[in-house]
Amino acid sequence: MWKNVASTIVSSLKTQKFLFPHELLYQPVRTTFILKRKFPPQLHKKGKPQKTLRSRHYVYELVQNIAGEKQPNMEVILTTFVEGLGNVGDKVSVKPNKAYNQLLLPGLAVYANPENEKKYKDAIDDQNVIKFSTPTAAYTVKTLSRMLLSVVMNKDTPWTLKPWHVKASFRKCGYNVPEEAITLPEQPISGPNLDLEDKEFFVTVTINKQEKVNVRCRLHHWSTEVATRLPHVHNFWETPAEPIIPEQAPILEALPKKPPIKVKIEKKKIK
Repeated sequence: MWKNVASTIVSSLKTQKFLFPHELLYQPVRTTFILKRKFPPQLHKKGKPQKTLRSRHYVYELVQNIAGEKQPNMEVILTTFVEGLGNVGDKVSVKPNKAYNQLLLPGLAVYANPENEKKYKDAIDDQNVIKFSTPTAAYTVKTLSRMLLSVVMNKDTPWTLKPWHVKASFRKCGYNVPEEAITLPEQPISGPNLDLEDKEFFVTVTINKQEKVNVRCRLHHWSTEVATRLPHVHNFWETPAEPIIPEQAPILEALPKKPPIKVKIEKKKIK
């Protein structure tokens, strides 16, 4: 009776197109178990009645569990730039859960079938679509724009800021930035000059000869002589700073500032 009721409900829902504008998608449930008998029953003779199965014949051994198997990756075509995956029209292979929940459902990708491949083939050559050089280029731009680079210069020897100084400062922070990718301000910065201590400027970094990002820098002086060193400023990035070059002030104000470090204080109960 319940089977007839269920089939009637499904058929009535399919006819109501105002509730379901698209056709219902039927997919098999992945709950298949492949079993084998531990004690195979004996064969019966031709023309004779089949022998009655005993209780031991209903003992099974698991051969394969389809539900527990790892599903293969799914290929989808991106309809927009997805950070860490690719540009519009790129075919990527991701895990099924990520493909359904993070790409297909939000509308960031479509199934990789011949129809969609033909549809988004023109998007690859479209000049109006913003494209990044690599899937991680957007993440690199976002990371560099939020950092505050400490450029440490000598307090005793005369110097003029060069790209290799900034490269060394990036290397201290764990970033390998070539010199040809660093563009310094047009106005030269020379020292030692304590009037420039703890003041800011920005340099422009070019990523893969395509993306450009402005990086906030702060100048500090350092001496090899312990007696002449400047006092250490704890969490210097939390203190406001003036620009070295006044023309750079609007861009420095637009750059995101490094957030302060939140220290978690544990309160101990006194017994």
